[in-house]
Amino acid sequence: MGMSVGAGGGGRGRGRRGRRHTLVSEINVTPLVDVMLVLLIIFMVAAPMMTVGVPIDLPETQAKALNSDTQPITVSVNQGGQIYLQETEIGLDEVVPKLEAISKTGYEERIYVRGDKTADYGTVMQVMARISAAGYKNLGLVTLQEQDQ
Repeated sequence: MGMSVGAGGGGRGRGRRGRRHTLVSEINVTPLVDVMLVLLIIFMVAAPMMTVGVPIDLPETQAKALNSDTQPITVSVNQGGQIYLQETEIGLDEVVPKLEAISKTGYEERIYVRGDKTADYGTVMQVMARISAAGYKNLGLVTLQEQDQ
């Protein structure tokens, strides 16, 4: 009788020691959620500041602003004659292929040409002519409204 009690007690003791050293296979996601929320807030605050684009001194006109829901593609020509698609500098020969690559609605895509008021008129017209010759129909020039003085 004494032997059976000793054997049973020894088995229980080993089982307890084994349970104390088992690994927990659960992942604590709280730090991951915290990091993701901080990144979300940072990007929400920083996103409006990143839409500065190419610095262009636009001419002023009396034309009224167009209202639209979607963001158009912008092609800019600065005072040095450099051409930008959105904020990326490109060459004159690259304008149409790059437009075709990023336009979502094909040749119905709205494209705005922003030309600096001191930019070479010929360069702005070359850009517009290439875009128009490629078949894009919604092409426009961007200006500022004149301020009454």
